[in-house]
Amino acid sequence: MIPLEWYLALAAVLFCTGIFGVLTRRNAIGILMGIELMLNAANINLVAFARYMHPTILTGHIFAIFVITIAAAEAAVGLAIIISIYRNIELINVDKINVMKW
Repeated sequence: MIPLEWYLALAAVLFCTGIFGVLTRRNAIGILMGIELMLNAANINLVAFARYMHPTILTGHIFAIFVITIAAAEAAVGLAIIISIYRNIELINVDKINVMKW
């Protein structure tokens, strides 16, 4: 069986990669991808802790399914907003978007 620390290390690497992507990207789609990486790292932690603490109770798995559905909704709404902004001003650089002010 794979030890818990390996799952935690993988989740930490994914989470740090997601934070790096969110903080360094100027493209809105790249920022959404970084957020998705961070949510997937949280899912790995939820499932790993649920598996190692209480293998018969599926609370961590159920929380992970909720996080996946929230991530899907976030991606759909985020992409809809990005497409709407792109249609209006023809750029998705988050530094130059000031549409929300009006």
